[in-house]
Amino acid sequence: MTPGHGSTVDGVLRRSARRTPARVALEYGERAWTYEELDDAVSRAARVLRDRGLAPGDRVGAFGHNSDAYLIAFLACARAGLVHVPVNQNLTGDDLAYIVGQSGAALVLADPDLAGRLPGDVPTLPLRDAGDALLDRLRTTPPYDGPEPRGEDVVQLLYTSGTTALPKGAMMTHRALVHEYLSAITALDLSAGDRPVHALPLYHSAQMHVFLLPYLAVGATNVVLDAPDGDRLFDLIEAGRADSLFAPPTVWIGLANRPDFPARDLGGLRKAYYGASIMPVPVLERLRARLPGLAFYNCFGQSEIGPLAMVLGPDEHQGRMDSCGRPVLFVDARVVGEDGKDVPDGTPGEIVYRSPQLCEGYWDKPEETAEAFRDGWFHSGDLAVRDPHGYYTVVDRVKDVINSGGVLVASRQVEDALYTHDQVAEAAVVGLPDDRWIEAVTAFVVPRGEVTEAGLVAHVRDRLPHFKAPKRVVFVDELPRNASGKILKRELRDRFGGR
Repeated sequence: MTPGHGSTVDGVLRRSARRTPARVALEYGERAWTYEELDDAVSRAARVLRDRGLAPGDRVGAFGHNSDAYLIAFLACARAGLVHVPVNQNLTGDDLAYIVGQSGAALVLADPDLAGRLPGDVPTLPLRDAGDALLDRLRTTPPYDGPEPRGEDVVQLLYTSGTTALPKGAMMTHRALVHEYLSAITALDLSAGDRPVHALPLYHSAQMHVFLLPYLAVGATNVVLDAPDGDRLFDLIEAGRADSLFAPPTVWIGLANRPDFPARDLGGLRKAYYGASIMPVPVLERLRARLPGLAFYNCFGQSEIGPLAMVLGPDEHQGRMDSCGRPVLFVDARVVGEDGKDVPDGTPGEIVYRSPQLCEGYWDKPEETAEAFRDGWFHSGDLAVRDPHGYYTVVDRVKDVINSGGVLVASRQVEDALYTHDQVAEAAVVGLPDDRWIEAVTAFVVPRGEVTEAGLVAHVRDRLPHFKAPKRVVFVDELPRNASGKILKRELRDRFGGR
């Protein structure tokens, strides 16, 4: 193997394997992998991929559920110089074909129950098969001994969630992700003694790049679950096998709403991380009241920056629970107006970033790349205010701000008011076209019990100026969201905008 600088994603695992070879790195189901075993499996899987004729820079799709095989496949792509393309396992039809086709994937690694959804002309290789025999066969495959990738090489096309437009493939280099891992380790207090459980989809950047890979970097023992199942999570916590958990607000809301939440012994949970979408302040207050010894961290960012950009630590929540914190180690941020100039503290504007964690642009989308990267800064699309102490509070996505009668209304503020009602389980607020108001403030609510539209409107008016109260409340059984927990407001606007 040719010498290199080691600033690569797979190098993170290799160093931990040399430092603590016998420590358990990963547990999935009944299997456990030491760091030495996991690193060896990655090298052998890299050989399997290169022996199929794939060349450095070729894109390899990953269409599978959470598993040890999924992690090994990602790290094998990294070691072999290939570009990993994680694909949402919930996609079907045109949405699935778009990402596979737009990325130009030369091969798709797919779980058997998902492979039938793929376009028929796409070469595939099973991620897993009956009894996971593929993992067993790795033991008879020689390890990869080819050249190391370079830090500046693209290692992943990280597709945006597509909440406002077609997904775009953010080109992430090895060096960008390694910088992001160090930012995560320092800002989130990750250590080898933690016992993290990873229950969100590994195709999503937050679970993979903010938690699993940084935790492998520090040498922790990681438990990977198929999904964020409340019974399994609570059992692991009570058994002392998990003390660190990341989940989006929708999952935390679901856990807090479980009938057994007040009775379970969850005192062993030490670190609670939330992110991927805005956490309603009333929900966070309920969680903190139930688990006063639990350290909460707000993780904020987006795919294009790896994705961690800001963190609000446990000792920073008091008095600023609606804040997303301050920039992490390798991120520089500003709040600017439409002219690109800084706005005064306390004035809403768009967050822009400069960072070695940033992507190189969007795959095969030069116009979108030029629009996002202007004047040396990446334009996030998030509307925020900064306070004199350097803390940022996200007001809304720029595209989600509602123009109601010529007055701008932040949807988050209305959602927080709705969440203070004890019969509201979930809420999302959007602006729908209206002849009188331009956009009518419209609330979509998943009720917990008996509640009326008039009652909710009155509840909001007691807490906010009347012009911010919903003009309409729509009760729904569930809100559309992607697998990372982000509510897809675009779908709400598309589905109800013509009514």
